[in-house]
Amino acid sequence: MAELLYPLALLACPLGMGAMMWIMMRGSKSTATVGPESTSSADELTRLRAEVDQLRAGQQRGETGNYSTGAGSVDRG
Repeated sequence: MAELLYPLALLACPLGMGAMMWIMMRGSKSTATVGPESTSSADELTRLRAEVDQLRAGQQRGETGNYSTGAGSVDRG
């Protein structure tokens, strides 16, 4: 009986690693689909680019102050 445990112990790591890789590969395919999330991401990207442009324009004019951008804003004042 002990003779059977040694090969099983040696194969446990490679088989477990192969199973984890297979599961992760399957999971990544489902996240690549295009859905309604991609449009909201594009809208957010457009909004953020406009905000960066405004901040850069303010720096060129020499404006300083606190910029409130919402929930993730940082007070640099």
